[in-house]
Amino acid sequence: MNIQVNKYAYKDEHDYCEIELSNDNGMKVDLLNYGATLEKVLVPTSNGLRNVIMSLDQPADYSKERNFLGGTIGRIVGRVRDGLWQSGPKIVHLPQNDGKNHIHGGTGLDTEVYSFKTVIRNDSVQAIFSLFDADQSNAYPGNLLMTVKYTLDNDNRILYEINAIADDVTIFNPTNHVYFRLDGQNRSVADTKLKLDSDYYLPLDKESLPFTGRYSVNETPFDFRQAKKIGAALRSTDPQILAEKGLNHPFMLNGNEMAAQLTASDNLVTMKMATKSPCIVVYTGNHFNNTGITSNIGQYDGVTLEAQFPPVTGHDLSAITLLPNEKFNTWTSWQFVF
Repeated sequence: MNIQVNKYAYKDEHDYCEIELSNDNGMKVDLLNYGATLEKVLVPTSNGLRNVIMSLDQPADYSKERNFLGGTIGRIVGRVRDGLWQSGPKIVHLPQNDGKNHIHGGTGLDTEVYSFKTVIRNDSVQAIFSLFDADQSNAYPGNLLMTVKYTLDNDNRILYEINAIADDVTIFNPTNHVYFRLDGQNRSVADTKLKLDSDYYLPLDKESLPFTGRYSVNETPFDFRQAKKIGAALRSTDPQILAEKGLNHPFMLNGNEMAAQLTASDNLVTMKMATKSPCIVVYTGNHFNNTGITSNIGQYDGVTLEAQFPPVTGHDLSAITLLPNEKFNTWTSWQFVF
C-alpha cells in the first residue's frame, strides 16, 4: 500500500494537490483536494493499466470550468423545484441556477478546496478531506462541517464516506458524481452492461423532476434487474428516454447488498457497487458534446450511478433535513474485479 501527494498549483492561499492511493494489486486511485474529487481509477488488465472513469486531461483543468466529474456534490445533489424548501412555516429560497430550479448546491461543494490528511495501514490507504461551509453559503442555513473519506483496500474496493454536522436546521443530500467508463477512454458506454437492484424508477417531467410517483420497471427500458447493455435503453423510443436524450432517472433500491453492477464490453473489468442510500440516479452523460473543458468527452461516454435520497415533486424536503448537531453519515463502495 502506498500514498503519493503532488502539489500542482497554488492560488487564493490554497495548495491544489493530487493524491495517489495504490494497493498491492497494482490498482491506483487519483484524488484531488479540489472538490474532494475522484479523478482517476486505474486498474491493471491484460492490456495494461486502464482508467475506468471519465477524467479531464490534467488536474488543473478541474477548477477551470465546473464539470462534476468525480466531484463531491453538495450540499444537495439534483434539483429542487423553484429553488424552494419549506421547513414548517419557513420557506428558504435557494439559488435558481437551472432555469427556475436549484441544482447541485448552487456553486457547490465540488468547487471548494478541501484540507486533507492521509493514512497508511497494512491493508488499506486513506485520504480524508475536510471542509467548513459557512451559514448562508448558497443560501443554505447553518454552519456545516463535513469530512469526505476515500479508502482503497487490497480487495480492490474504494469506500467513499461522508460525515457532517451542522449548527442549524438545514438540508443535506451529497453524493459523488463519478462517471464510469469501464472500457477505458474513447469508448461509449452503450455496450457496457448494467445491472440494478431496483423494481421501480421515477418518471420525470419536462424540468427533469419527478411528478407522478414510482413506476414499475417491468416491461420497460428501465428494467435492469438482469444485466443488459445500456445501449438497449438509449435506443428506446420510450417518451421518457427521448425527452431526456438518454437515462437521467432515479431508481429506488430494494436494499440488497449489491445495489448495481457494471461490466465492460470486453469483460475485462467489472464494478460492483454497494451503498447506504435508498436510491441511485442513473445518468448517461447526455449533455456532453466534446466542447469546453470536457472537449475529450462526448455524449454517452460515461454513466453516473449517483447514490442519494431521491428528488421529490414539491417543496417538502424533510427526508434530507438535518437537525442541529445531528450526525450525518452516508457511504458508497465500488469494488473492481479485473
